[in-house]
Amino acid sequence: MSVTAARGFRASGVVAGIKSNGRPDLALVVADRTAAAAGVFTRNQVQAAPVRLSREAVSDGRLRAVVLNSGGANACTGAAGAADAVAMAAAVSAAVGCPAHDVAVASTGLIGTRLPMRRELAGIGAAAGALGPAGGTAAATAIMTTDTVCKEASVQLAGAAAGVTIGGMAKGAGMLAPALATMLAVVTTDADVASADLDRALRTAVARTFDRVDVDGCMSTNDTVLLLASARSGVIVAPGTPAWPDFVTGLGEVCSGLANQLVDDAEGASKRIAIKVVGGADEEQAVAAARGVARSALLKCAIHGADPNWGRVLAALGTTGIAFDPEAVDITFNGEPVCAGGVAAGDPEAARAALAPREVTITIDLHAGASHATVLTTDLTAEYVHENSAYST
Repeated sequence: MSVTAARGFRASGVVAGIKSNGRPDLALVVADRTAAAAGVFTRNQVQAAPVRLSREAVSDGRLRAVVLNSGGANACTGAAGAADAVAMAAAVSAAVGCPAHDVAVASTGLIGTRLPMRRELAGIGAAAGALGPAGGTAAATAIMTTDTVCKEASVQLAGAAAGVTIGGMAKGAGMLAPALATMLAVVTTDADVASADLDRALRTAVARTFDRVDVDGCMSTNDTVLLLASARSGVIVAPGTPAWPDFVTGLGEVCSGLANQLVDDAEGASKRIAIKVVGGADEEQAVAAARGVARSALLKCAIHGADPNWGRVLAALGTTGIAFDPEAVDITFNGEPVCAGGVAAGDPEAARAALAPREVTITIDLHAGASHATVLTTDLTAEYVHENSAYST
């Protein structure tokens, strides 16, 4: 159940000394031979040097290796930071024997500080020496920052795609918002898939998983999701083949599993909240509605306190600019009605009790069409404020 679950990949995670706490902080994922690849990156206009390098590296649809570090984002570091990202790729190139342009780089941590390159480069050498097919969990552990647990997922496909495995790892506990969620993810498969088709499948999966995680409304400078295919299974996957639907579904399951783990481990959170919108005029508007509600700090506080203040849901909907009639909206909290036709409904005490569990689903029926969407978020706690009030110190 890791980034090495698929055949043809090795990984490692080591202590390079980038962090001051002595924990693993450098990971390496390597394909046995050059793999087809695709990537999706942050849409923040402020982009870290590793994002710019990796976007270029994957532009030809090929990658051999991915090096990732925690403990420093290498963002807003100017020309020196760009040179550091290039040096990381060159070090991996020399260590594993591949062209530097087939190496992607990903970094996570504090924005605005240079990486300790002597330690970084020594760590790359150590990670190359530790590579193995059982190294997935070590790699997933090494990319953690404020995460409390490592995040991994995998699936073995059946049906026409039998024999194909998809696995992956991710990190992220804060700065989780759309255009990915400081989130890094590497997903691998042993399916035989052309890079253009990988890109299509990845964008479909990301749009309905990572892009629908919205914990704190803050978009990272470093978000990166990479997908590599080794072709080691021998199963050809392409649009129009019987294996394609199973592959797309399996990829979605892995990305969804990782996205849910990101939300479960969000900084300071005590509840995972699914904002489920049905009856939208179209999917885009359903997503906009769900995201608008997910970003309401007032609602997130109410859910933390098990306060069934459904008016905050309706007020947030009214800021989204979507097509709906406020007097037609129905709302439930974990299945308990709180609003029907735009006015109060149900038993407030029953609604309060419904908000007691860790997992809360707020279902909103707009009665404006047939489309639906779900966005994942969390409650807003004193622990979240405490953790982010002194992150850089």
